[in-house]
Amino acid sequence: MARRRSLLTAALAAPLLTACGFELRKPPVFAFKSIALAMPASSSLTVELRRQLEGTGSLKVITEAAELPKAEVVLESPGEVRERIVVSVNANGEVRELTLRIRLRFRLRTADGRELLPMSEISRQIDQSYAESAALSKEQEGLMLYQNMQSDIVQQVMRRLATVHL
Repeated sequence: MARRRSLLTAALAAPLLTACGFELRKPPVFAFKSIALAMPASSSLTVELRRQLEGTGSLKVITEAAELPKAEVVLESPGEVRERIVVSVNANGEVRELTLRIRLRFRLRTADGRELLPMSEISRQIDQSYAESAALSKEQEGLMLYQNMQSDIVQQVMRRLATVHL
């Protein structure tokens, strides 16, 4: 009986959700068909961004320097900067809290040099507690936090690229 009631409630709620404009997030739609990545190829952020761009199915991603002029747009970046900053220490001078930060600077231009997005910076940071007795696990935790921040930055770059009009 309870299951029928929940199914009935879900069925009645479905039209209300569509009426309010609720819609699942779709892959971004870009105004260009090819993009060149002028970024450090060995960077894990570059690899994830390339994978996300290729995953849309509508873009040709160029990473070879010789092929850059063939792309409609070029995404340029010197790469990301990762920082670990000590925020607090105890009376013995042992680290108790860190701030982990990633900054990515980038710009988007056409193949002929017209700037579409000026030099921009996306920055993410998060605080991490630290204990010397759990150094290895805290190191792994830090890597996971960096990965989450990196994924967030990639999604922000994708959304900014989707706003560009040629």
